[in-house]
Amino acid sequence: MTAEHETAVPRVVLRMDRVHLAPGFAFSEREAGTNGLGLALADRTASLVRAEEHYSASLCTYTCAAVPVIDPIHGGLEGCVNITTWSRSSPGLLLALAESAASTTSAVMLARSTGRTPRPTSKGRVFRVQRARLEPAAGTLRAMSSTWTDALTTASSSIAEGRVVAAVGEPGAGRATLLGQALRRAHPRVRVLSADVPAPEDVGAWLSLWTPELAKPDTAVVVENVDALPAWAAHELRRRATCALSGQPPGGASSLTWAVTARRLDAIPAALGSLVETVVPLAPLRERTEDIPVLARWAAHQTRMREVGFTPAAERALLAHDWPGNVDELVSVVHGAATRSEVIDVRHLPPAFQTSGAHRLSRMETVERDEIVRTLAVPAATIAGAAAQLGLSRATLYRKLRYYGISRST
Repeated sequence: MTAEHETAVPRVVLRMDRVHLAPGFAFSEREAGTNGLGLALADRTASLVRAEEHYSASLCTYTCAAVPVIDPIHGGLEGCVNITTWSRSSPGLLLALAESAASTTSAVMLARSTGRTPRPTSKGRVFRVQRARLEPAAGTLRAMSSTWTDALTTASSSIAEGRVVAAVGEPGAGRATLLGQALRRAHPRVRVLSADVPAPEDVGAWLSLWTPELAKPDTAVVVENVDALPAWAAHELRRRATCALSGQPPGGASSLTWAVTARRLDAIPAALGSLVETVVPLAPLRERTEDIPVLARWAAHQTRMREVGFTPAAERALLAHDWPGNVDELVSVVHGAATRSEVIDVRHLPPAFQTSGAHRLSRMETVERDEIVRTLAVPAATIAGAAAQLGLSRATLYRKLRYYGISRST
């Protein structure tokens, strides 16, 4: 490090203190005008703001590179990496460094989340027409927990009164399904569209393709995951909806136009959040254990189009799982099991459901556990035969069964 660099570092830190670039100060666009940190948080994409591009004159001697940090599991905005230096410094290098830091932070978050794969970013679906997936005629809705039915009652009554409803909670918990059911209960003839927010770079095309549906009569739209929308897109969506609503007749479906889902109310962009009049929290599936058997039987029926049985061991395994992916994960797991058998047993479920150990496994232990489960899942498998196939003694295999919490009676 040169002597010039040693004196420059404390000098830039001192200058940043003068413009309040420190923890506890707000640098959103609303508070500080155009700046790299505010743009990255609003648009959920990498941003570079050079000296003359800043709104505030006090920031015009700096260049700011900022990159949002996205939760690799749920896709939520967790923070931002911002690098600020003198305006004469290399902007390309700054942005590359910020992107590297943000990527590393997301990778660490993934590693600490027990290695589950990240949620794929929505790319292809512009919108879909919601079907009444949980049919009351089949008794599914009547058998759901009071947590679900109370949320449904609140949402449907608010929609009937013309209020804008937001269903908040974890992704996959059934927020969009809840709103679709509430819309149909309040207005049975309405057509319900679901539009899921795509990656930031696709938002412009996404808006252009589906917002013309807003002007069609007897149409309601559920915009899913609006907390992932950039601020500019939220303003544009509100503008287009307002234009569409102005052309609808009194007593039409205008009150149904806005229904949104998000993780939290305070995460909804202000342009849309100010429209929300009723907030309906929906608990995650792990807190609605009464719904697990009901939804599991429904998912199995949807797979085979007839009743599918569950053994007591399978039911216990489903109830014991913490369901990080909520209803979406449950449907996927049961669908895979139902394709293999008309009576679902614990051996038809993924390996993670066939263990009862409470300790966290390393990656190698997970591979070993899954291989043991796979070997023992073969019909007529014995401990002696499995031990020979795995290259273990019977005593070692029994010890590993206890360690991993694998239930086996042979």
